[in-house]
Amino acid sequence: MSIRMNDDIYIAPSGVQKECIKPEHLFILDINGNVKHLPSNELCLKQSECTPLFLAAYRKRNAGAVIHSHSISSVLATIITDGNEFRVSHQEMIKGIKRGMTNENYHYNDTLIVPIIDNTPFERDLTNQLEMVMVKYPDTNAVLVRRHGVYVWGNTWKQTKTMAECYDYLFNYVVQLKKFSINPVLSTSTNGCQ
Repeated sequence: MSIRMNDDIYIAPSGVQKECIKPEHLFILDINGNVKHLPSNELCLKQSECTPLFLAAYRKRNAGAVIHSHSISSVLATIITDGNEFRVSHQEMIKGIKRGMTNENYHYNDTLIVPIIDNTPFERDLTNQLEMVMVKYPDTNAVLVRRHGVYVWGNTWKQTKTMAECYDYLFNYVVQLKKFSINPVLSTSTNGCQ
């Protein structure tokens, strides 16, 4: 996870339980990825492999925070989805998602689309794909990585956390629907009927 405050970007180290992180564990970078502060050498902490992807969200979307998760729901959502777009509509939790970097929330009956990119052996190598889908999908605040997880960004850490929870709920919801062969995207003309 990562938070931007003014010109400083705070990035959690790799391999540390996030609830155990202390201020002295954080890496502080500028928008160009230049290190402004390193954790103490005796802590032997490693900078997150996600750093270039976090920076992409700050540069391309002017994000205030980025969360990366390996949740089982996000991984399963990429496996059960044909093609490169996760889609869902007519679900209440969609209302917890912002449309791009606006303050406008999606509506219950909107079709939420989350692009899916293919995983790579090294996480930093996902950066170009991530930047391309940010351009192609200006309304998204998340990108799924097939068989890996999800990146979510927003204006503030609270907004980002809320959206990450909503996305994860929606990923799980669609995984459950697919077990029953139910289409997660309803046409308004069906009035909820399949």
